Amino acid sequence: MAFNKKYFIEHLSKYEDYYNPDKLMEKIKKYGRIAGIKVVYAVLILYYASMDKNIPTKDRLMIFAALGYFILPLDFIPDTLPLGFTDDMAALTFVLKTIWSNLTPNVFAKARKKLEEWFGPVTDEEIYIPGIS
Repeated sequence: MAFNKKYFIEHLSKYEDYYNPDKLMEKIKKYGRIAGIKVVYAVLILYYASMDKNIPTKDRLMIFAALGYFILPLDFIPDTLPLGFTDDMAALTFVLKTIWSNLTPNVFAKARKKLEEWFGPVTDEEIYIPGIS
């Protein structure tokens, strides 16, 4: 079965209404260690990208959808199960890959700074997102 980008975008977009910066930070605080550094780093990249005025509106809407999906407690794979963040990471990775060319070094710097504020020093290997970076 081939990946259907249009289907994915249409279904992901329904989650943009659930995006809320405060709820996003609550979710990261609650599940950050369980989700892992890569997931949190992906979330932070998208979070800081959402505030970048140079990001096109269509990309910003995809960001809000992916972050909204991350926030929702009712996922395709519940977050409380082993590998529960796999579906979240798939949505985050898809959006990151789609908007990658519009991301600035400043977005990555802010995301890494916040990540290291929460988790301590991280290596490039720990934050490497396969298929993207």
